[in-house]
Amino acid sequence: MEWFLKAFKNYAGFQGRARRKEYWMFFLFSTIFSIVAAILDSIVNLNSILAGLYSLAILLPSLAVGCRRLHDTGRSGWWLLISLIPLIGSIILIVFLCQDSDEYDNKYGANPKM
Repeated sequence: MEWFLKAFKNYAGFQGRARRKEYWMFFLFSTIFSIVAAILDSIVNLNSILAGLYSLAILLPSLAVGCRRLHDTGRSGWWLLISLIPLIGSIILIVFLCQDSDEYDNKYGANPKM
């Protein structure tokens, strides 16, 4: 939960780097919260209002942490747009997001130690 809140505190910060753990823990908790919102929507019969509001609220922080994760691998945040290519783009993006960090400082900043 600490990583999820850390990403929310830096919700519009597209500069810097984010380690794999920060990105994937954010992704995990975001997915859990989305599922809970969808279940609550179906229980209360709200026609996906909660899930839609949560998706809207999480849009900017997820773009920012994804951009910072790509910076950590030495790539520009614009590589997020590759996911717009059906199937192949998403696979390539997942491979980029799973790669290890640059060991040393790169043009996007210092290597985060945690």
